[in-house]
Amino acid sequence: MMFDFSGTLSRWPDFAMGAVTTLWLSLASAGLGLVLGGLGAVMAGSKHRAVRAIPNFYVEAIRNTPLLVQIYIIYFGLPAVGLRLSPPVAAVLALGFNAGAYASEILRAGIEAIPRGQFEAGRALGLSPLRTMRLVVARQVLAAMYPALVSQFVLIMLASSLVSAISVADLTATANDVQGLTFRSFEAFLVVAGIYLGLTYVMRSGLTALERTLCKFKFAGR
Repeated sequence: MMFDFSGTLSRWPDFAMGAVTTLWLSLASAGLGLVLGGLGAVMAGSKHRAVRAIPNFYVEAIRNTPLLVQIYIIYFGLPAVGLRLSPPVAAVLALGFNAGAYASEILRAGIEAIPRGQFEAGRALGLSPLRTMRLVVARQVLAAMYPALVSQFVLIMLASSLVSAISVADLTATANDVQGLTFRSFEAFLVVAGIYLGLTYVMRSGLTALERTLCKFKFAGR
């Protein structure tokens, strides 16, 4: 078998646009997931049983159903109740809700990993709960949860390949289009695999640099 990448590589603008789409979808979904995860973690620590039940149900529902099914429910199911979303918006919501379930557990575990004595020491010093979190707990929680969050956000970026099923023009959809034009499936998907590797490296490097910046940041309050 002879490999011919000429036809595939000549369509590099299409791959570049697909990479941009994959990247912004991933970042938007990670941001939404972080917000939902934070809310879930806070609610999971509530003293009220009914409040705790909400994130518990959310996490179990998301973690025990396939992501592709969740994408289909949002994109094909919501129009049945009068809510029609564009493919990119549906993709961000599906990926964001999926990321939020996992982020919620990561954040909850990070908070619970901090000894209760840290909170009590803050209160003994006369600090408010907010200042205790900022001055005493935040850096420790960040160190405990950050690596797991980075891995989860990278997984979300890789899982974004599923949104091609609802006509989002991401990298995987681009590969499908290119291989249909060139009839060189192996070459098209090999190029896309290489781009995913590059995006993964960029995302990990960027988030690692952000971690170093955050660790240097002084959670000072006045």
